[in-house]
Amino acid sequence: MDEGRIVIVGTGLAGYNTARELRRLEAGRRLPLAIVTRDDGRFYSKPDLSVALARGKAPDELALAGPEEMAAQLEAEILTRTTVARIDRERRAIELEDGRGIAYGRLVLALGADPIRLPLAGDAAGEVLSVNDLAGYARFRERLDGHERVAILGAGLIGCEFANDLAAAGHAVTVVDPAPWPLARFLPEPAGRRLERELAGLGVTWRFGVTAERVDRVDGALALRLSDGSAVTADVALSAVGLRPRTALAAAAGLEVRRGIVVDRLLRTSDPAIHALGDCAEVEGLVLPFVMPLVQEARALARTLAGEPTPVRFPAMPVAVKTPAHPVVVAPPPEGAEGAWEVAEDDAGVRALYRGPTGRLLGFALTGAHVKERPALARELPPVLP
Repeated sequence: MDEGRIVIVGTGLAGYNTARELRRLEAGRRLPLAIVTRDDGRFYSKPDLSVALARGKAPDELALAGPEEMAAQLEAEILTRTTVARIDRERRAIELEDGRGIAYGRLVLALGADPIRLPLAGDAAGEVLSVNDLAGYARFRERLDGHERVAILGAGLIGCEFANDLAAAGHAVTVVDPAPWPLARFLPEPAGRRLERELAGLGVTWRFGVTAERVDRVDGALALRLSDGSAVTADVALSAVGLRPRTALAAAAGLEVRRGIVVDRLLRTSDPAIHALGDCAEVEGLVLPFVMPLVQEARALARTLAGEPTPVRFPAMPVAVKTPAHPVVVAPPPEGAEGAWEVAEDDAGVRALYRGPTGRLLGFALTGAHVKERPALARELPPVLP
C-alpha cells in the first residue's frame, strides 16, 4: 500500500483539472501522482467538440497537449490506453485489465459519463454515432466528410449546439425530438420557440413530438423511421439524447451509487479513501454535467487532497448554450421550486425570469442580445449549493 500516492482515473476536464489544481496548491514536496485513462490522454476542452466544425478545427487541432506534455506539467505518471478492471478497497489498489495493480493512498474517480443509446431497430441502427470525446468526434468528422445531410436525435443542449455548428458549415440538418420545442427541459416555450425560429433561419429543420424508432440503409443513405410513420433521410446520424454517469466500477466495488456515484460535500464516496467528481458524481442529490460545477469540484477536491478539507460549494451557475445564430444563457430554477415565468420578447430576443411566490429571482433564461444581462441576474440568484 502506498499511503501517499494519489491515483486519478480519467483524463477529462475533471481528472486533469484536479491534478492541475493540486500541483498549483502544493509548495515544496510533491505528492506522488498517477493518472490512469482508457483514452489516449490528450488534453482538450470537451465543450469545443460541438462548435469545432464551423470554426474550421480538425479533431487533432482541438488537442491542447499530449500525454507526455501533461505528465511533465503535472509531474505525474500517466498511463494511457489502460482500463481499470476493479477496485480492491481492502488492499487500496486498482487492478488493471492487464493484471497489473496500482496501490493508492487516495483514489479519485473522474470517470465521466456515457452517451445514452436509444433502443433503435433496423439494419443500420449501429451506424448512429455519438460524440462524447475527441475520438468520437474524429469518427464523426470522418463519416461526415463529403456528405451533406445530417440527422440529429435530441434537441437538448448538445443537439442544438451541433445543429447550429453543422448548419453554419453548410450541412442540411434535421433535428428529431419528442419535446415540443428545443431545450424544453430548460427554456419556457417563448424562449424555446425563438431559438427554434432562429436556427430554422440558418437552415435547421425541426421534427418535434416524435422519436426515431428504426434506422435502415436504403440506396446508400440512412432512412430513419419516426414514431408518426414518417421518415427522415440522412447521410449521417448523430445521437445527442443525454448522458448517463459511469458508475459500474464504483458499484462493483460496493460504493454507494444512485443516479451517480454518491459523494458528500468533501467529494468522498462511501469509502473515505475514494473520491469522485465530474459527470460521474452525485453531490447532495445533484448530478451536474456542466463545466462550471466541475471546476468548483476540482478546486475543492484539490484543497482536500492537499491537506485542507474543503467542502464543495456551488454558486449560481448559468449555462451558456453555444448557438451563435441565437445565443442562449439559462439558469434553471431549482427542481420543484414554486414560482412562475415572467417572459418578455422583443426584436433582440427573449428575457424570461422565474420568480418565487415572494418575488425572489430563482432562475432565468436569456436569448439573443439579452444574454448580456447574465452577470447582473446571476448575482441575484441563490447558490445552488451554499
